[in-house]
Amino acid sequence: MMKTIILAFGIVFLLTGCAQVDEAPPVQEHTQLPTDTYVTPPTATFEPTASEAPSTDTPKPTTTLELTSPPTDDIGDGVIAFYSERTGNGDIYVMESDGSNPRRITTYGELDHWPSWSPDGTQIAFVSVREGNADIYVINVDGTNRRRLTRNVSPDWEPTWSPKGDQIAFSALRDGDSEIYVINTDGSDLVPLTDNDANDGYPSWSPDGTKIAFCTDRDGVWEIYVMDADGTNQERLTNNQTNDWVPVWSPDGSKIVFTSERDNNFEIYIMNADGSSQTRMTDNTAQDMEPSWSPDGSQIIFNSNRSGNHEIYIMEVSEDLRPGDIIRLTENGVEDDHPVWKPGQ
Repeated sequence: MMKTIILAFGIVFLLTGCAQVDEAPPVQEHTQLPTDTYVTPPTATFEPTASEAPSTDTPKPTTTLELTSPPTDDIGDGVIAFYSERTGNGDIYVMESDGSNPRRITTYGELDHWPSWSPDGTQIAFVSVREGNADIYVINVDGTNRRRLTRNVSPDWEPTWSPKGDQIAFSALRDGDSEIYVINTDGSDLVPLTDNDANDGYPSWSPDGTKIAFCTDRDGVWEIYVMDADGTNQERLTNNQTNDWVPVWSPDGSKIVFTSERDNNFEIYIMNADGSSQTRMTDNTAQDMEPSWSPDGSQIIFNSNRSGNHEIYIMEVSEDLRPGDIIRLTENGVEDDHPVWKPGQ
């Protein structure tokens, strides 16, 4: 199953050994919020076709699928890129932030995953195994002008654009464990940012381009760190006996949203950029993962299996970090995950 391949690119590193580094700070306390609720909107029919996403790739056959068309009263404007297996293969899609008008961007027939928007919203970086190995590619949002950035016998994944749009940070298994690298968007000047015996991954650039948040298992479990954009001054932000993953900066750079297992389940948390005031945003028995901010910071999208398989949800976030209603944006019998909001909408 495609989801198994995806997990092999990331969370599998929990099984890898790690190295101890600087003395850990005290364990942070966090705020636990009441159990959330969510609204399930009605469904609508969608027929994806190759013409919706022109590409040099070979298109897949047309398929009729059920998608969610939720009410738009409480959902912000913008476009969301995401991964879906709705055609029987893992591809990159985009949709409106109310879940409407989904259209397929990649149509090759092999796994394409982990979309990341360019700062100007015209391109999407993603991971593909179309050449037999996981590498970083870039494609226009209309599905044209696909190009390959990395060529390596080991997997490269988890791309994230720099705010200036001239570089992409990503994770790679090039030296026996996962490290973070940066490369120019034309594929030149590959530079390692981390180098240790543990696994480092899931990089996320701060809005001003000076910092990169990431997670690492160098302390025995996955924790969230931050470093300067050149790899120096690595500092630990979380300190728990369980795993904290996938940090994403808020648009104003003041907060970081992330996934944590500290309550014996995958849940969404928010903390200040210095690691303080860690607050739980979801509370249920399902897995809530891979959060991403809306451009104005008032909403968070994430994937969850609370309906039985992984779908994409949206949650309002108040200024005092109280979660509002949770609305499901997709509804299929297959995986929809890794949603990311188009910048500046």
